[in-house]
Amino acid sequence: MIKIENRVFFILALLMALIVVLSNYLVQFPINYLGLENLLTYGALSYPVAFLITDLSNRKYGKNTAKKIVYLGFVLGVFITLYFSTNYSDLISIRIAIASGTAFIFAQLADVNIFDKLRYKIWFAAPLVSSFIGSIIDTFLFFSISFYGTEINWVTLSLGDLFVKILVALVMLIPFRLLLSHIQENSITEKKISV
Repeated sequence: MIKIENRVFFILALLMALIVVLSNYLVQFPINYLGLENLLTYGALSYPVAFLITDLSNRKYGKNTAKKIVYLGFVLGVFITLYFSTNYSDLISIRIAIASGTAFIFAQLADVNIFDKLRYKIWFAAPLVSSFIGSIIDTFLFFSISFYGTEINWVTLSLGDLFVKILVALVMLIPFRLLLSHIQENSITEKKISV
């Protein structure tokens, strides 16, 4: 049983790191359709999945373990980003790596704490409110650190990014609800097995 729990813990942390790396890569590419190139990057579509992972971890294991998953995902994500996708001759690339780590850790820890405070409310309150506030923190920290003082219109990009993150957070309620019932069943089964 402990081995399965450890495996799930590391899988969640690896998924978290993968989402961070993928989002760091995709944020460099604006969506060039429907006139969205000045409003949105592809990173806005992938990053909200990190909040889903955090919220499911929090629901399943509690606040402290969710924080450990965030920390491990942070370390792995930043390391992989710095090693594989940071161009050290490009200041923007370095700023993106720094911004990503800073925004990620603050936003995810805020998400964990807010989720924990709302966990006993109606099922959608905790993931929706924590993801919404975490997205605001992440978006404005990331874009201001990455692009402040450059020619990139980071305020417009951040607003478009935030809008999509909120929409994706709403959509993420569907897998959260579906997986929530599975998580609760696992908890009940585990209690029955341990008795």
